[in-house]
Amino acid sequence: MKHLLIVYHSKTGNTQLLTDAVVHGAMNCEVTAVEVRVLRAQDAGPGDLLWADALMLGTPENFGYLSGAVKDFLDRTFYEVEGKLTPLPYAMYVSAGNDGTGAVRAMERIANGYPFVTVQKPLIVRGAPQQKDLIQCEELGLAMALGAEMGIF
Repeated sequence: MKHLLIVYHSKTGNTQLLTDAVVHGAMNCEVTAVEVRVLRAQDAGPGDLLWADALMLGTPENFGYLSGAVKDFLDRTFYEVEGKLTPLPYAMYVSAGNDGTGAVRAMERIANGYPFVTVQKPLIVRGAPQQKDLIQCEELGLAMALGAEMGIF
């Protein structure tokens, strides 16, 4: 059994909608050997990262950066998992009011220190999520779960 950890923060509800779609995809009936753990950023900790075989991070774009809660999660877990965490495959999705690229750049820098390894292009959803965005999130969740299950990453 593989483990997929989904950590997210949502204030307005947009990132929650994206997360719900990601989880729906990750728990698709085609995925039979992956346990999915979904946690709000403030509830996730080092033990969750050590448990995971793959990670998904969902964040709103706040001031052109990650949300404070997601950054706090990363700050609270870095030293606790340093040297204990093998390169962890990850993907991220961003609910952006602007262009979302600042949040992606910040996460890419942080990922280098952890070590997290990008396995999917970041998904940036600008404005209120539309049906096409939710479908893309569902596909991202499914791809991450199947990739973990098959040992692709």
